Amino acid sequence: MKTPRAPWQGAATAPALMLTQIVSLQAGSAVAKDAYGTVGPTALAGMRLFFSAAILWVLVRPRLRKITAVQWRAAISLGLVFAAMNLAYFQAISRLPIGVAATLELLGPLTLSIVLSRRLEHLAVALLALVGVTLLATPGASLSAAGLLLGGAAALCRAGYVAMSRRVGHLFPDWTGLTLGLAGGACVLTPVTAVTDGGTVAAHPAVLGTGLVVALLSSLIPYSLDMAVLRRIDVRAFGVLLALSPAVAAGVGFVLLREQLTARQLCAMALVVLAGAWSVRRAARRVGPADRPGARPA
Repeated sequence: MKTPRAPWQGAATAPALMLTQIVSLQAGSAVAKDAYGTVGPTALAGMRLFFSAAILWVLVRPRLRKITAVQWRAAISLGLVFAAMNLAYFQAISRLPIGVAATLELLGPLTLSIVLSRRLEHLAVALLALVGVTLLATPGASLSAAGLLLGGAAALCRAGYVAMSRRVGHLFPDWTGLTLGLAGGACVLTPVTAVTDGGTVAAHPAVLGTGLVVALLSSLIPYSLDMAVLRRIDVRAFGVLLALSPAVAAGVGFVLLREQLTARQLCAMALVVLAGAWSVRRAARRVGPADRPGARPA
């Protein structure tokens, strides 16, 4: 029998897993955006879910007869969120720099963090990040209105994703829930992709390889890591740790896509990153080998 992992060990691992998730996700977004000259955002979103679901299904091989009604409802709900979130975010990055889109998407998880905050310190950190996010969307930001609306939709979906992913992670002891969620999202989005971009994909079959890379980098790896993290920490902490993603997204966008950001956008993103860094620093102080395994989290 495996030795149970102490709570402090799981919490201490969370920031490293989150950083890996963020880097993988943003790299996948850059690969997808670079392919927009050949195929549209809807096609990349559909291929992202389809390939992710197919790969994970082969690896996990879920036993459908053993799944309860409660588990089915949670997995299907997660699948619907997957479809909406992927479509909204991929449409957003077609109109906005990746760093800005990633920052806007954080609005959902950060709002959730504020709602769930029980300490003044928690609330202050989440509000600091929220100020940075809203600064991007205020008048004078010189950003696409449609892109901002799509980013807001992605933020709403992201909040639902965080909550549903945590629930699915606790209802399923393995990766069956994630597999069913991705399969459900693929069943919703793949037919849409076939109708809107089927001809383009057929004319450029090489784009299927791009879709596979995007699926691995921006879905399969990040979603698996998310579920692992959400089994270790609460939704509030998860939402604040996500605040580190804009800095990574901006760096990826600059290096891979040569995207330029204004001073205002950089300042806004700096506020978000500062909130995330502060949260990680405080978490590192609260957990450690000297902590008691049964200690109540702060």
